[in-house]
Formats: sequence, structure tokens, C-alpha cells
Amino acid sequence: MSYADTVFIQNCKDILEKGFWDSDLPVRPKWADGTPAHTVKLFGLVNRYDLRKEFPIQTIRRSAFKYSIDELFWIWQKKSNNIKDLMSHAWDEWADESGSIGKAYGYQLGVKHQYKEGLFDQVDRILFDLKHNPHSRRILSNIYVHEDLHAMHLYPCAYSMTFNVTGKTLNTILHQRSQDMLMANAWNVMQYAILTHIMAQVSGLEAGEFVHVIADAHIYDRHVPLVKEIIARDPFPAPTLEINHKDDFYAYTVDDFKLLDYHFHPFDHKIPIAE
Repeated sequence: MSYADTVFIQNCKDILEKGFWDSDLPVRPKWADGTPAHTVKLFGLVNRYDLRKEFPIQTIRRSAFKYSIDELFWIWQKKSNNIKDLMSHAWDEWADESGSIGKAYGYQLGVKHQYKEGLFDQVDRILFDLKHNPHSRRILSNIYVHEDLHAMHLYPCAYSMTFNVTGKTLNTILHQRSQDMLMANAWNVMQYAILTHIMAQVSGLEAGEFVHVIADAHIYDRHVPLVKEIIARDPFPAPTLEINHKDDFYAYTVDDFKLLDYHFHPFDHKIPIAE
């Protein structure tokens, strides 16, 4: 069975069985009908995925593989904060009439900063260090910029990516302050596993471990029946990931990624979104 399924199923079981319900607390998120959106949560989940063994994708429901990569590139390649640059509609709820989500996500990665070696944005600085100073312990991104939070339509959830090279192996850590397990877990795991693979490729390295740290891992009250349905399923084996090799990070497109033998359970429910 897919290891990503095993991790997700156990995470959700732990949240549902041991988690803290905020039902008696005033909460910010609301459902479309105005009802408060309460959650059950666990603090401090840490999941490890060895990318040398298999690609971490869920099979207990279909994962939107191409859309997730497109969103990754929207943030990390295009460094965009406008949903008009996206294939999916995942961000529509947080965009203004122009399509902007404010000074969030890709906007922050595209801001240039002065270093001793020159002027870089965060992505280009990471690429530079992986090639020229790969064993540095300072290779990371951070898009949770306090001075710009007032201008973000949504505070960043996945906010920091750390890159660490051991020998010729690139390992990464994604730090996430908050995660809606049903809506976002499958996407984020796929996305940052893909980012690890392609950062390794363009830097002449091998992708190793991807570690996912989630501070507040939660399931919304209206998602509980859907989660229970999904985690009761029997997973399929993980598919094989194929990536067209590129030397330039910015040359990759969604079409450079293919899954072989991807089998999955159908999932036709419309998931309600809390805002």
C-alpha cells in the first residue's frame, strides 16, 4: 500500500481519537452559511517520507496531481499572488476582484534581498546555495513576514522550507503552522516532495527524505464523516513517479511529471470550505 495513505490514515485516527475539540471556543473560520467552523486538532505532527522508496501520494482518494504541481509552480516559479495565473480554483475564496491574494505566498518568494554575493529573491538564493555552498545550514525559505501580514488575504500555512545536503543527498523539511487535513494534506505532501525532487535534480543531487512538520493538524467538524469514509478504505500500492530531467528550475512545466500505474478510490463529494 502507499506509504502516504498509511501516514494519513494514522494521523486522522489519532486526531479523531485523541484530539482537542474547540467547540466551546470562539473561532475565526465560518462556513458559507455563517455557522462557526469548529475543529478537532492535534499539535505537532511530524511525518517523514523517503523519496528514494516511493512517491508520497494518496490512493484512498484521487489526488489532483497536476493541479498540485501547478500550484507549486504558481508560488515557486511564477512567484505570483494572482489566481489568474493558476489552473485550479483553490484560491478563489481569498482573492479580490483583481485576482490578487495580497502580499502572500509567491509574492514573498519574489522579493529580492541583498546578500554578500548579490541581489537574490528567496528561490534564487536557495538555488545558488545548493550549487555553490550545498553543505550550508542556512538554506531555507520563509514567507511568514510579520510586517506584511496586514496585506495578506490569508496568512501562509506552509510557510518555511529548509534544504539540507548530506553527501550528495538533498533532504528537506516543510514547516506548516496549520493544516486542514482533508483539504490540504494530500496536496502539500505531493507538492513539496516534487519540489525536493526538482531542486535535487537541478543541483546535481539525489532526493532523500522529505519531513513534514505540522503545528496544528486539524479536521473540521463538517469534514469528519468524509474523513471517516476515506480512512476506512484499503489503499492501493503507490504509483511510480517519472520526471523529465531539466537543468533549469524554471524550465519545468506540469507536463514534465507523470505517474505510472496510479490506482485510486473515487471521491465525488464536494468538500465544504471554511473561510
